Amino acid sequence: MVRRATDEKTVVKRARRPEVRLPPLVPYGGELEPDGDYDGLEFREADFAGQDGAGARFMDCALTGCALDETRLRHARVMDSVLTGMRGVGTDLAEVTLRDVELVDARLGGVQLHGAVLERVLIRGGKIDYLNLRKGRLRDVVFEGCVLVEPDFGGARLERVEFVDCVLKGVDFSAATLTDVDLRGAAEVDIARGVDRLAGAVISPAQLLDLAAVLAAEMGVRVVSEG
Repeated sequence: MVRRATDEKTVVKRARRPEVRLPPLVPYGGELEPDGDYDGLEFREADFAGQDGAGARFMDCALTGCALDETRLRHARVMDSVLTGMRGVGTDLAEVTLRDVELVDARLGGVQLHGAVLERVLIRGGKIDYLNLRKGRLRDVVFEGCVLVEPDFGGARLERVEFVDCVLKGVDFSAATLTDVDLRGAAEVDIARGVDRLAGAVISPAQLLDLAAVLAAEMGVRVVSEG
């Protein structure tokens, strides 16, 4: 009996999803503070517009329906937390750390996440316009059922990242490094820049056909009908 060797190149490593189990939470009604320490708290329908929580730490927290317009959370750390229905424009989350976090039904625009570290993060539902993840580090991240308009992954490192039932419009992978990035489950993949960085990604046969024109242009191949 002849055994067929498993081709390692056909094996796609799946992202590890977060398993958040929140303890009983205490309602919080104050404002954010720089370097604040928030542990086991519930933030519900809070308006954090324009507030400064740079360097803050959130552990075992639930944030529900909060407004984050122009909120400054640079260098913040969010761990073992669930963020639901977040909304806002121009939120500064540069160089934040998100670990074991669920972000559900977010409505965000122009959110700055450049240089951020995301590990075991689930982003499910909602719509994020102009997501800036340049030079970020994403490991075990799942985008599920969401719409990403012109997301920027320029110079980022993506490892075990899945796009499931989501729409990618005008995505930028320029100078990005992809390892076990699974695009097969995406409902739509529109790559504006960085198609040459897709080594390390996995796509479906149908997606290959959809991307044929972009790939041909990248290779300098002219596609001209006869006659």
